Amino acid sequence: MIVIDTEHIDLDTPTGVMRTHIVRPAAPGNYPGIILYSEIFQVTAPIHRTAVQLASYGYIVAVPEVYHEYEPLGTVLGYDQAGSDRGNALKTTKPLASYDSDARAVLDYLPTRPDCNGRLGVMGICMGGHLAFRAAMNPEVRGAVCFYATDIHKGGLGEGMKDDSMARAGDIKGELLMVWGRQDPHIPTEGRMAVLHRLNEVEAKLNWHEVNGAHAFLRDQGVRYDPELARSMFGLATDLFHRTLAVG
Repeated sequence: MIVIDTEHIDLDTPTGVMRTHIVRPAAPGNYPGIILYSEIFQVTAPIHRTAVQLASYGYIVAVPEVYHEYEPLGTVLGYDQAGSDRGNALKTTKPLASYDSDARAVLDYLPTRPDCNGRLGVMGICMGGHLAFRAAMNPEVRGAVCFYATDIHKGGLGEGMKDDSMARAGDIKGELLMVWGRQDPHIPTEGRMAVLHRLNEVEAKLNWHEVNGAHAFLRDQGVRYDPELARSMFGLATDLFHRTLAVG
């Protein structure tokens, strides 16, 4: 049986203190580290349960609060219209450089922990999938998993909605898993194909999976949850981290 401990640490970033939730095996050891990026709602109960799942495979999972500059530490936005409106507004208010410096802060922190062996990966969901994609541009990231990553195809992340994620795709050197729902209106077929074309162009170490699912099929709350797809796609994620972080 795997016993999981949770805590949080407040990391300094160029734009202020960022609360980062740590979920890890309780047993002493040296584990790889994974940044888990949330949806626009921050660290909700489903995101925490996803972190617990990952940690149970033998990883230290760090979940940063992506809107720490704009909301009090510990804020969770609701899965309702008000929460969606606030999260979407902040997504394109926060400067792109601030998302990148947040990633750098967590990547710098994890290897300093006595229970981390320095092997690093990233995973993200929805907007978090895009943040994981960008975090994977850092050279020490060995593996990255992006679930239905929004806005990569149209450069819509950050202030001004003119991100350079597609242009910088070649900076991703670790193994990459991209998972999409074919019934997801946020990333239409032409958008997915544009991302695929670019990743093939830069010869990414790519795993690409499209499933018959809606946006948020991974989230174990709400009508779009698909437990069978969630189980199988989460298995692909843990397989990737086993290859790239646990075994290397």
